[in-house]
Amino acid sequence: MARVLVSDSLSKEGLEVLEKAEGISHDYKPGLSEDDLAAAISGYDGLVIRSGSKVTSRVIAAADQLRVIGRAGIGVDNVDKEAASRRGIIVMNTPTGNAVTTAEHALSLLFAVARKIGQADATMKQGIWEKKKLQGRELTGKILGVVGLGNIGRIVADRALGLRMNVIAYDPVVTPERAAELGVALVTLDELFARADAITFHTPLTPETKGLVCDANIAKMRKGVIIINAARGAIVEEAALVRGLQSGHVLGAGIDVFAQEPCGLTELVKQPNVVATPHLGASTDEAQTRVAVEIAEQVVAYLTSGTITNSVNVPSVSSEMAPVLGPYTKLAERLGQFLGQVEKVAPRQITVECVGEVANLTVAPIVSAALAGLLGKFFEEPVNGVNAPVLAKDRGIEVRELKSATHAKYATLIRVTVSGEGGEEAVVAGTLASDRTPRLVRWGRYELDAHLEGTNLVVVNADQPGVIGFIGTVLGEANVNVARMQMGLDTKAQAAASLWALDSVPAAAMVAKIGAGKAIKSVTCITLG
Repeated sequence: MARVLVSDSLSKEGLEVLEKAEGISHDYKPGLSEDDLAAAISGYDGLVIRSGSKVTSRVIAAADQLRVIGRAGIGVDNVDKEAASRRGIIVMNTPTGNAVTTAEHALSLLFAVARKIGQADATMKQGIWEKKKLQGRELTGKILGVVGLGNIGRIVADRALGLRMNVIAYDPVVTPERAAELGVALVTLDELFARADAITFHTPLTPETKGLVCDANIAKMRKGVIIINAARGAIVEEAALVRGLQSGHVLGAGIDVFAQEPCGLTELVKQPNVVATPHLGASTDEAQTRVAVEIAEQVVAYLTSGTITNSVNVPSVSSEMAPVLGPYTKLAERLGQFLGQVEKVAPRQITVECVGEVANLTVAPIVSAALAGLLGKFFEEPVNGVNAPVLAKDRGIEVRELKSATHAKYATLIRVTVSGEGGEEAVVAGTLASDRTPRLVRWGRYELDAHLEGTNLVVVNADQPGVIGFIGTVLGEANVNVARMQMGLDTKAQAAASLWALDSVPAAAMVAKIGAGKAIKSVTCITLG
């Protein structure tokens, strides 16, 4: 009999799944603190949580027979996934359970802003009849710009089409053909800003999306635009949005998420043309029931039959092959991470080629690891070897798997190539060093021998004297230590590429100072691992 502990509130429908499952017993103890959970977890095979439970390394260390952690919802920030992985504990979530309700909330905010419902309700409660001052705007026939065509963005687009809105969208990992199937026109981000009457954001928070709503981008938007954010608070620079609202360039905004939560009575919340809600996107009875049932079913399936669904930390590799494949999957993932952070090619085709000794292994997990590393920055939900192929297929990205018997220089090599819509291409290749650690040996035209780990500055510059000294001086003045530096040359283009492994994450101003150097063509700070 497998034992399951439920340490957060769960709907009765979810509990009923556990009650009715053969070979499963469960205990319902919502509200356990970290100390209480660490004291109680011994002897349980499964743990079902929401956002309240903190499954720290201390809790996992006390879990003497735990096999699976199930999170009813998307975010697993309250679980130490690395500690769970080291213990062989699968972490699952329910990435689609909240999609419908969050999409509906975004559209509710759009209606509320367009028809000034919040202001109308407030004045009515004061006994004031403000009919003439609160004239609104129709949505039919207007252009809705959807930034991010993931699970939620697609539902928003579908519902908006039903409202007879014209929908355009921006998503760097969705093909125009896939967008057309959804009835959506795929455009550039600048074109979306310029054309849309209303813009709604449904992207993960990444370096590219942080502060996406800023003064510069608001200036690109149509005068009278409506902005909706039910994704992540930091996508919006709140002070910039306030300025846009006060100037009249932004007609109104519907905001459900904030950089700091609870946010209090901020300047943004105070604005009369803002409809603000306290992160209610997933807060419906139906969504809470749905994620509870889904996670209960997933945990039961794993404990009774070994079926893994929506895992965020475990690739599909047998226990016998894991030690053999491990170094190669790590190499592939790091190569994907490098490409994803350094190159700007929106992937339409991804090719993973295994050359030499690695080609004799089962390469599917290696391909999945490369996809996970490359696509991770594009998605809000965790991307790993389990879900990366599905996400790629869902976005219309072609994935090619190649094998080659030998390489002239290396006993084993993994090459990852990303091809874009217009034929642009980015290539990296790597191998394993004698200590089985991943090395980058080629990036585009550059041959290198660089460690693929930690924080690195990736610099491309004109091949001329003084560049290395300049970069070293800037880093030294900022008290940033360089662990090692590797360089590759392109003699035809008279250019050099270098990786500077750093002991700490450099400040953005310092990176910008290097980028402003006379001979510097590009500089990017990346994190691998």
